[in-house]
Amino acid sequence: MKLEQGQIWKQGDNYLRIVEWGRMHIEYKIMKDPATKEGSFHQVTKKEFCRMLKGAVLQKMEKPTAAAAPELSPGLSPEIV
Repeated sequence: MKLEQGQIWKQGDNYLRIVEWGRMHIEYKIMKDPATKEGSFHQVTKKEFCRMLKGAVLQKMEKPTAAAAPELSPGLSPEIV
């Protein structure tokens, strides 16, 4: 299993999202619904996090596509909001 920042794991009724993947620790967020992104932050060692993931299922991550990015006309720069 390869842990990466941004991964979302489903464990029972909860979702665990890796917020920060550090050398010695993992910061993650427990959420009921990943679409709302509401939940609580926690920090554990990598070993503890791997133990927590027993029986959890990695959710497929959607990769951004070129079609999702807005196209720019030649000579125009993107607006900074």
